[in-house]
Amino acid sequence: MKKWIIAALIILPLIEFWGIMQVSSWLGGWQTFGLIVLFSMAGAYLTLAEGRKVWTEAQLQLQQGQIPGRKLLEGLCVLAGGLLLLIPGFFTDLIGITFLLPFTRSFYQQIMLHWLEKRIREGSFSIRKF
Repeated sequence: MKKWIIAALIILPLIEFWGIMQVSSWLGGWQTFGLIVLFSMAGAYLTLAEGRKVWTEAQLQLQQGQIPGRKLLEGLCVLAGGLLLLIPGFFTDLIGITFLLPFTRSFYQQIMLHWLEKRIREGSFSIRKF
C-alpha cells in the first residue's frame, strides 16, 4: 500500500504539471490560471452543497433510528472529492467532480462497499482506537 501512495505522490504532480502546460499552450497562461481558479471555486461550492445534503440526510436517518452506513460512504466520497479539488490541476479536478456528482458518486460508493465487505469477510478489517 505504501508503494502505491509513494508512486501517486511522485506521478500525480507530474501529470498535473503536464496537463497545466498543455492547456497553457492552448489558451495562454492567464486564461489557464483563471480556469483553475474557476474550477476550484465551483468545486468548493459543489462540495459545500453536497456535503450539507449528505449531512442532513444522515441526521434524518439517525433520528429515524437507522444506521446511516451508505450516507457515511457518501460523506467519504464528498470529502475525497473536496480534497481532490484542492489540488491544482485539471485531472484531479475532473476526478474530484465525479466524486461530488450524485449520479457518479454511487460508482465510488459501490467500490468502497465491495472493498469493505471483502476486508470484513477476510477478517482483515479492524477499527482501532487512537
